[in-house]
Amino acid sequence: MATSKNNVVTFGLSGKVGDLLVFRQLDGQTIVSKSPVQSGKVSPKQKAQRERFQEAIIYAKDAIANPEFAELYAAAAKKGKRPYNIAVADFLNAPDISEIDLSAYHGAIGDTIRIKASDDFAVKEVTVVIVDDSGETLEEGAAEHKIGNQWIYTAMNEINDLANKRIVVSASDIPGNITREEKTIG
Repeated sequence: MATSKNNVVTFGLSGKVGDLLVFRQLDGQTIVSKSPVQSGKVSPKQKAQRERFQEAIIYAKDAIANPEFAELYAAAAKKGKRPYNIAVADFLNAPDISEIDLSAYHGAIGDTIRIKASDDFAVKEVTVVIVDDSGETLEEGAAEHKIGNQWIYTAMNEINDLANKRIVVSASDIPGNITREEKTIG
């Protein structure tokens, strides 16, 4: 890929030239790249990915048109990045839950569960549900964001017998992607 700054011949040029080159504009520069080659056959996975990418484009256009979201994505845009591209990437990447720490949870009111959840842009919400072996909900609520990727859930109910109980943690981001992780308590 080549870039051109203030070149009289290519300044402002965009589009495809034959089957060889593609010109596009990005931050006042003309980007020149080789024309993509397509095999012609589209696999089901490729079709699904293309549909997901179309959804991401629609999301990004709507997000940038919304002043609240446009401001969030613009604040995250660094040199060479556009808020639109950050919104597309945010849509395509779900949050990650890397740790569920139960060391301070013993079933008492006020016990805490520490969660590490991250996203390429921002984690909007982390929720915790405690269920028994039959799937019945014993407790649920939102974790509180502390700093960085740290979230803390404080127990509101007492659960005497922790055997066969599970913690289900869900992390969501601004576009609505949700990641769920489960951990057995006892």
